[in-house]
Amino acid sequence: MSDQNDPEREFDLKWADDAEHKEPSARARMLAARWKHNPPGPVPFRPDPGPGRRRRSPRLTTIVVLGCVAAGLAVLLWARMRGAH
Repeated sequence: MSDQNDPEREFDLKWADDAEHKEPSARARMLAARWKHNPPGPVPFRPDPGPGRRRRSPRLTTIVVLGCVAAGLAVLLWARMRGAH
C-alpha cells in the first residue's frame, strides 16, 4: 500500500482542482444530451396547489393551537387541585 502523502501518486486532488477544463458529471452529460432534442418546459418556483388540496385557514390553526394550550393548562390545574386535598 502506498502512503497518502506519497508525492508521486497518480491522482492528486489539488492537481485536479487546478485543472483548466473540468469534465461535467455523467448526469450532467445525460441531461444535456436529452435536453438537446427535447428541452424541458418552464417550471414555476412554487406551483399552485392542485384542485384536490385545500389550504387550512390560519384562524382555524390558531384556534386549534390555543384550544390545545388551554386544555393542557386546565388539566394541569385540575391535577394540582386534586393533589392539594
